[in-house]
Amino acid sequence: MQPAKQDDAMSALSGGSQDLFSQQKARGFEAFMQKVTVVLGVIFFVLALALTYLSSH
Repeated sequence: MQPAKQDDAMSALSGGSQDLFSQQKARGFEAFMQKVTVVLGVIFFVLALALTYLSSH
């Protein structure tokens, strides 16, 4: 691998993978799965807060 042009501490820790994948945009099934994951994550978070609230009362 060639060294990145920007050698900062974060790049050293992450291996510079952010530069590799930052230019690619998800398409098709990958974009769909990203949206489903975000929606399910939000639903999980809201349900967790609601159950916590309900269990304390």
